[in-house]
Amino acid sequence: MSALLSTAAVEALRARTPGTQHTTHFNHAGASLPSSATLEAIHAHLWREATMGPMEAGIVGREQTERARGLAARLFNAQPAEIALTTGNSPGWGAAFAALGPWRAGERILVGRHEWGGNLSTMRGLAQRVGVSIDVIPCDADGAADPQALEAMLDERVRLIALTWLPANGGLINPAAAIGQVARRHDIPYFIDAAQAAGQLPIDVAELGCDVLSTAGRKALRGPRGTGLLYVRQAFLSRLTPPYTDTHAAPLNGRGEPVLRDDAGRFESSEASLALHCGLANALEEALDIGIETIRPRIDSVAQQLRVQLAELPGVTVLDLGAERSGLVAFNLAGLDAVSVQRRLAAQGIAIGSNGVSYTPFDMTSRGLQQIARASISYLTTEPEIERLLSQIHTLAVQSH
Repeated sequence: MSALLSTAAVEALRARTPGTQHTTHFNHAGASLPSSATLEAIHAHLWREATMGPMEAGIVGREQTERARGLAARLFNAQPAEIALTTGNSPGWGAAFAALGPWRAGERILVGRHEWGGNLSTMRGLAQRVGVSIDVIPCDADGAADPQALEAMLDERVRLIALTWLPANGGLINPAAAIGQVARRHDIPYFIDAAQAAGQLPIDVAELGCDVLSTAGRKALRGPRGTGLLYVRQAFLSRLTPPYTDTHAAPLNGRGEPVLRDDAGRFESSEASLALHCGLANALEEALDIGIETIRPRIDSVAQQLRVQLAELPGVTVLDLGAERSGLVAFNLAGLDAVSVQRRLAAQGIAIGSNGVSYTPFDMTSRGLQQIARASISYLTTEPEIERLLSQIHTLAVQSH
């Protein structure tokens, strides 16, 4: 496609996305709308399982698994051996974290203020059991994690730096590559949660300097729910021992001893859904065909338009931070909590998200926020959809006063 997504190109993509005919979707950060071709790829494999037998159909399914792995490697500028197909962002991130091995009391984890609550749940569990500390990287004037402040925090006790690249509670984009430069200079393991970034921003794992990067298939990539991708840098793989394996991740040798795979497949299971892998492969190919370099400016332009127009509505406060912003737009409406806003819009056929403190506890607490309403856009989002959303929020603002 061309460098810019034309109106005609967007309409063609929407015509191949059945959900756009049934809902006004502003919850792409929760889960986006899959294309007809992605749905057909899933259905085709389920039909093969029904007619050939699930194990027999697995031969075709495994081909699609490897296709998805290769496409993901292209998306991340990685090698296929560095990609594991997972069941979601949190399972992939958690598996890599658990594989770091034993921790000692007094060791430190440094995280961005915007760290995803699911990752923090895992880290805090470790902290409670072992006595590890979790310290927050200070933010710069724009609200993003500050690489210089991070460097000043480092000592010999720091065992991991973890960053959520695009927070779940708003449009900020953290400086993931600059954080990676600090991590590489000091040889500290660096994990990136890219759940909201994949499919929305260009990702080059070499430029990012990360050891591990995880994401979900269901968000900007428009893949099926229950899929995810985990990148593990090949040179870092030997430092990770998964606490759980099966005969896919660690086949038995002639003496009956498990031998860990020498690629990221050590984080996979033989019980994966091959039908979902078929859908994921199609979604990845579609994203690459459109081009992330084309998707990014489209999303940025539409999101900025929405922010400006939302801020003009009475009673609306736009809550996004950051010098560079994503397609997630956070706001609150005076007189209504975020869940009520979400439910009332849903009654009108408009889907948005609403997040509480548990999604991004450090950031929400620091900013005194209990809830946020979140309208997240895609390259599929159109101006008439924005006008409809704004009109309904204006109506809610009038009704709440």
